[in-house]
Amino acid sequence: MTSPSGPHTTLPASAAPLAAAWGPHASQPSLLRLLAGAAERISIPAAGSKAWPAAGLNLPGPALGQALEERGTPWPQPLVSRYARYFRDGNRTAYEGLVAARQQRLTRAVVMALASDPGRQGAYGSDAEAWLDEVIDGAFLLCEQSSWSWAAHDDVFRRTGCVVPDLATPYLDLGAGEVAAQLAWLDHVLGRQLDDRAPGLRRRIRGEVTQRVIRPFLDRLDWHWLGLDGDVHNWNPWIHSNLIAAALFLVDDPATQAQAVARCIEGLDRFLASIPADGAIDEGFAYWWNGAGRALEGLALLEQATGGVLDGGLPVVRELVAFPHRMHIGGAWFLNVADGPARAAAALPWDMLHRWAVRLGDPEAAAHAAAMATGAPDPAAGLGRVLHALLELPEPASTANPALPPLVAATYLPSVQIMVARETGGTADGLLLAAKGGHNGEHHNHRDVGSAVVAVDGVPLLVDAGQPTYTAQTFGPDRYGIRAMQSNWHSVPSPFGLEQGTGREFAAGVLSAPTQERPQLELALGAAYGFEPRAWIRTAELHRAPGRITIADRWDLPAPATGGTADVDITFLTAGTLSLGPEGTATVRPDGIPAVGAAARTPRGAALRWDPAAVVVLVDEWLLDDPLLVDVWGPRLTRLRFRTPAATAPCPVFRAAGAFTLTVEATP
Repeated sequence: MTSPSGPHTTLPASAAPLAAAWGPHASQPSLLRLLAGAAERISIPAAGSKAWPAAGLNLPGPALGQALEERGTPWPQPLVSRYARYFRDGNRTAYEGLVAARQQRLTRAVVMALASDPGRQGAYGSDAEAWLDEVIDGAFLLCEQSSWSWAAHDDVFRRTGCVVPDLATPYLDLGAGEVAAQLAWLDHVLGRQLDDRAPGLRRRIRGEVTQRVIRPFLDRLDWHWLGLDGDVHNWNPWIHSNLIAAALFLVDDPATQAQAVARCIEGLDRFLASIPADGAIDEGFAYWWNGAGRALEGLALLEQATGGVLDGGLPVVRELVAFPHRMHIGGAWFLNVADGPARAAAALPWDMLHRWAVRLGDPEAAAHAAAMATGAPDPAAGLGRVLHALLELPEPASTANPALPPLVAATYLPSVQIMVARETGGTADGLLLAAKGGHNGEHHNHRDVGSAVVAVDGVPLLVDAGQPTYTAQTFGPDRYGIRAMQSNWHSVPSPFGLEQGTGREFAAGVLSAPTQERPQLELALGAAYGFEPRAWIRTAELHRAPGRITIADRWDLPAPATGGTADVDITFLTAGTLSLGPEGTATVRPDGIPAVGAAARTPRGAALRWDPAAVVVLVDEWLLDDPLLVDVWGPRLTRLRFRTPAATAPCPVFRAAGAFTLTVEATP
């Protein structure tokens, strides 16, 4: 594909926070001067620095053991038959898993090479040269790999009907950006040793990165992730931050380097301009790390590379830094929306968030990051993040004075209509209520307008299923054939058996916003189903003093224009073990939900109450077979449905009106 004709589109200055803050310093002519000697100003030093000899000891024990076991063995081979599976049967993981295994092995080898200086020969059962050879082999295999793009993103099949990568037209996606950044960081820290041990390898790396990443980035303006059409999502900062590393460390021509960095700044500016004033990310906590978090990493690199001239401490950045702790439920649990799991991944760069929080003077965000940091970087995080974590983790808290997350009492983010409120601020004990409005045109959208999540003692029990394993269906026309994406399997109403619609127009309206003193969110949900907005009103409220949550629905619905049944259901999705009790009661206990870490106390369950005369109760068990969902929730989720009596008048003249309240308390 060729780039479209016409000038390069830029944001107006009023909507471009970086352009407004940095002015001419961000232009290509200024960057030519500012980037001279940039590599020496980066906080991660090259091998030989005194900072590195003990670095390998900071890898988690399993990663150290794996590095020792795999050195000298055959490398993972991402074969074309695995690549072709995406186009044949929709399977992504068969190929992407091998790609990840290869890159994680290379990351481990780089760390071991850094840790195995001549003064520490034998520290890991081998010498520095052996680890360098491991790095050299892994880097060369990446250079030989026909495609750096993930098959799910590559346009080769759409353009040509082929299931073999097209060497002449490389596709610049998340995978390609990750490889380029890994090679860039590898070159930055081990470049001199590579020249001594494998002359010519660094030239090959530079050639491949230029051909596959830098030139496609500079020569084409039709990459969807640039955001030139106004749709800016997490690909934008993820790729741009990786391209900044590639340009700084692997582009030797100053003019090309400055051009690439200037283009990256424009791209990051479009992302930051899309962030609402409250710093909310509609893709949720999980995607924050590979969206907003990537932007913060790119800004930090730019600041260091230019000696502080390009200062990233902007108001929008301050709000972004606060988002993760505002979504915290307790322990490793976070409010998940869209394609996000409810439990935090192990390989998150909390050190990066901690540095930004300290630098911006946000004590709550800093305390949260320090409490979550494990001190053991996971190679799955990527080489750049691992290198930073090895040298820049927060100081470990003492046993007598552990770092504690802030667990704020209440948060409301109006841009995404999300409320998170807990019974007692500063502790995960007790009840937590999260309620969401929003619309069904959000990035990575699930049909979840009006959904509610309830946790007891830091463990979610009324839940959002979250992200299943990605396949071709996930981002195709049949996306909402996947159960986890459907409104019928979220904790939302189902008027006349209808699914919510897809698009921005299928939205909630806020009738009453919460306050710190009264965490109550009242939403008009009718439009999410194609009705007049006030046809369905939901009020979710946490009553702190009695320790109770109420989720109250009232509706006055005309017959649907098309489809539907006579039934009006209200659904709640539960994790753990659901047990129906005496009429009008049930309990949900965390039995079966995989435990994460050592809990301060055994979490209690949730006691549910409702008016039994108003509804018929239906229970549907969802036996999980998707590994991502099983890992978070265990073997099952259970759908609890409350069905109001069917309308008696014949279609299409019937109406349905009614009210229902679910009350939730912690079990004794």
